Amino acid sequence: MKINYCSSLALLAVLSLTACNNEPKKQEAATQPAAHTTETPHQQAPPAPVANPEPAASIPEFTFYKVKSGMSFSKADIKSGRNSVFILFDPSCGHCQHEAAGLAKNYSKVKDINIYYVSMNDPALMVKFFPTFAKELEGKDNVELLYDKDQNFIQKFHVPKQFPANYIYGTDGQLKGYWDGEKDINEAIAAFTK
Repeated sequence: MKINYCSSLALLAVLSLTACNNEPKKQEAATQPAAHTTETPHQQAPPAPVANPEPAASIPEFTFYKVKSGMSFSKADIKSGRNSVFILFDPSCGHCQHEAAGLAKNYSKVKDINIYYVSMNDPALMVKFFPTFAKELEGKDNVELLYDKDQNFIQKFHVPKQFPANYIYGTDGQLKGYWDGEKDINEAIAAFTK
C-alpha cells in the first residue's frame, strides 16, 4: 500500500509539472530501441495527423456542454454584438488559474465581452474552477464554463502548445488575435476588448 501511495505521488508530481504544457514530448530516435518493430527497411510508418498550425479564421461550428447543467452549447448560442474570447484551459494548470483570477479581479473591464472557458477535463474537476480561483466570474451572464467531451476545440479551432490558450473573435466572428501560455493580465484584457 505504501509503494502504491508513493508511486501515485510521483505520478501526480510529474503531471503537475507538465499540466500547462500541451506540446508533445520529442523522442530521440537514437535512444529508442529497434526491438518489436514490424517495419522493414522499405516501409515507413504512417504520417502522424497534422494539426492546423493556425487557428480557425472564423468561429467554426462546435458543440460543447455547460458544466453545471450539461446542456449543449453551440455557435448559435454565442451572444452577438460582442467580442467572444475562447480560453482553452486545464483546471489544474497554475497559469490558467492565475489568468482566471486576474480576469475575475478585473471583471468590470470584461463585462461587455463573451468569455468561454473550454476544457476537455472531467467536469467534476472543472466545476470547482471558478469557485476556487475566480469567484467573481461564476454566474455571470457573459461567462460560460464549457466541457468539450468530443474534442471539438482541438479538431476545429486549433491545437495550442500551452495552456491557457486564448482566442479572440470579433463581433463578425472573425479571428482578431490569439496566444498560448500566460500573458500579463492587463495586456490580455486590452486584447480581449480591442
